Amino acid sequence: MKFRCEREILATALATAGRGATNSTGTSPVLSGVRLDVADDVLTITGTDLELTIKVSVPVGMESAGSTVIPARLTADIVKALPAGSVDMELANDNVAISAQRSQFSVRPMAVADFPTIGSPSSEPFVLSGSTMSAALGQVVRAASTDEARQQLTGVLIVSEDDAVRMVATDSYRLAVRDLDEGVLLGAGQQVLVPARALNEVQRLVGGEGDLKVYLGENDVVFEIGDVQLTTRLIAADYPNYRNLLPSSYPNVATIGREALLDALRRVRLLAQGGATPVRIQLEQDHVVLSAITTDVGEASEQIDASFEGEPMTVAFNPDYLAAGVDAVDGDEVRLAVVDPMKPAVLRGVGHDEYLYLLMPVRVP
Repeated sequence: MKFRCEREILATALATAGRGATNSTGTSPVLSGVRLDVADDVLTITGTDLELTIKVSVPVGMESAGSTVIPARLTADIVKALPAGSVDMELANDNVAISAQRSQFSVRPMAVADFPTIGSPSSEPFVLSGSTMSAALGQVVRAASTDEARQQLTGVLIVSEDDAVRMVATDSYRLAVRDLDEGVLLGAGQQVLVPARALNEVQRLVGGEGDLKVYLGENDVVFEIGDVQLTTRLIAADYPNYRNLLPSSYPNVATIGREALLDALRRVRLLAQGGATPVRIQLEQDHVVLSAITTDVGEASEQIDASFEGEPMTVAFNPDYLAAGVDAVDGDEVRLAVVDPMKPAVLRGVGHDEYLYLLMPVRVP
């Protein structure tokens, strides 16, 4: 195996595929590597931890075909550090030589036979708008749990709802729901539970314009973005009935400028001690007051212009979760809907009813 590739192209491909490789010391060593396959002037780099697989294909100047497995992180760091220009890689004498200009490295390869076989998509793809999916994933994935002990909550539920697709994520403290006009993706009543980690990578890969192809299988799903293919296993678990969390009506509604609220939150959070202290929101007829009180440290408060319909009250939230929700909604204004200080509140962007962010309150004295 011998080929030549521009450093920037190779470094990006290695970093992207390497995010699929494992960093865990308790798994097979070969899973910490990426597989390189060179054929027909194309280099395909694959990284996998058996749950998530990322495969990247880039054009190269090939001198000879072949395959090898090399350490993912080390190789990516080497190529990134090389001088600009062409990079040569060659497998010879049980070493992979990496060189550019006067810089020369060699790394020990791993056994290709030990690297798991990665199948190809078995279904026909659905084609979705990449920019739309990227925006939707950015709104929803943030609410998924990272606690592996509650595996079902580490996923994003994608379900068919009235000829549309609904994406749902929750960590039991907050809930994000985004509706998409992409009903063709699933059959009537069909639902899948996709790991949030994988969807985070999909969002990163999709970026701006372009199409996203989705191949939905029985046990896995494949996302294809240009020359990158990401495969992840579906989570086989029952998702909680999130609909029970959504109140049927909200008698108290405040409408606040989104940027003004974010700025005030940023300042008041300085006294919230890393999220340990809740932020109180005092709802009044023509304004709201944000405040944080930390015993033996100090307190902060800020008044913001707002319109409010309902009974004046004070509600309190985890400041990090609240800021994440305000940041996620679209539009110039945010609508905060509250039943009472002890029931979940809902954030929406004014004029953007396709997305809601539900937040559990914090009990304060």
